[in-house]
Amino acid sequence: MANVVVVGSQWGDEGKGKIVDWLSERADVVVRYQGGHNAGHTLVIDGVSYKLSLLPSGVVRGKLSVIGNGVVVDPHHFVSEVARLREQGVTISPQCLRIADNATLILSLHRDLDAIREGSNSGLKIGTTRRGIGPAYEDKVGRRAIRVVDLANPAGLDEKIERLLGHHNALRRGMGLEEISAGTLRQELMAVAGDILPYMDRTWALLEEKRRSGARILFEGAQGALLDIDHGTYPFVTSSNTVAGQAAAGAGLGPGTIDYVLGITKAYTTRVGEGPFPAEQDNEVGQFLGERGREIGVVTGRNRRCGWFDAVLVRQSVVTSGMNGIALTKLDVLDGMEKIKVCTGYDLQGTRIDYLPAAMEAQSEVKPIYETLEGWQHTTAGARSWADLPAEAVKYVRRIEELIGCPAAMLSTSPERLDTILVHDPFQD
Repeated sequence: MANVVVVGSQWGDEGKGKIVDWLSERADVVVRYQGGHNAGHTLVIDGVSYKLSLLPSGVVRGKLSVIGNGVVVDPHHFVSEVARLREQGVTISPQCLRIADNATLILSLHRDLDAIREGSNSGLKIGTTRRGIGPAYEDKVGRRAIRVVDLANPAGLDEKIERLLGHHNALRRGMGLEEISAGTLRQELMAVAGDILPYMDRTWALLEEKRRSGARILFEGAQGALLDIDHGTYPFVTSSNTVAGQAAAGAGLGPGTIDYVLGITKAYTTRVGEGPFPAEQDNEVGQFLGERGREIGVVTGRNRRCGWFDAVLVRQSVVTSGMNGIALTKLDVLDGMEKIKVCTGYDLQGTRIDYLPAAMEAQSEVKPIYETLEGWQHTTAGARSWADLPAEAVKYVRRIEELIGCPAAMLSTSPERLDTILVHDPFQD
């Protein structure tokens, strides 16, 4: 049995929630390995919608769920998300949910800094969720973060708080903000310690134990590969590695643990926030896709920017994440369109290129080169087999496979989990 990594192949919002839920029913363990509560997705189970942003999707199915060391954890959000799911009848306890003891905590000072930077009239607007994700990762890399395990040793907190505030209070003074006292921060940490510590575990050891016993592990990625801090549209990216390789580091297991990488891929392209978007359609096409696809961010509530499918970007994500197959989602949104365009290359100052340049200036200058395909008038919504799809829709899927160099393992034709065409089961790789 294979262990599977699920990763978005675009800028996030590809429909990972449904696919992860579909796979989590077949998995024994579900692991979140990067990001924080800035990555929202919705599960629809028996007509009930569950909105998750920090907890692994497996909790809704009662599977052992792990928040890995690569995740930054807002303890206050953790408490509120657990409470909200419990109100919906979901059983959550340390028996089914664990948090890595070496995971970094997001604190109020991180949220403050994130909001101030994003709201500044000067500097670069990234379009963050203002939830403190970036500043928390900065402190992690700067070796001054406070981690989950630190809550278990109150006597040792003072030195760690002093080191953290030595950095943040200097920033706050420079921005004309009131400094934070050590006592205030200590109180904030102690207020949530009792809610977090029962879930703390050496998750790397737990996952290795499960792996050796033959358990099927599903590694659940957040955001998308194009938001990766190294391989995305820098600097308009998130603050962690979102490519599939991070699953190993962010869970505490070796890369040999990963058997199959499934790239969740929307049948068109969307993006939330700032940054380059070569195939964006700021016109009636984009409006059509946004309305039909209900393209509103789960976490941000912002309308997503919409455009044609960009094979250049997805092909690059296939390489950087080593994708074995894709799950193509929201094919039904394209129903009724007479013509459908696909971006097959870029024009950069008169030269055709087949990749996204690394330079920010070049990313903003590339012009899409399109191929036009025939649309279809019959619905694909609810299709559960190839035979249910119009011939033109099948041709569209096949052409995407050719352009990105990766086969479709699954097709999703509605938010309902059963409306899925299974070509290859990743767990049977």
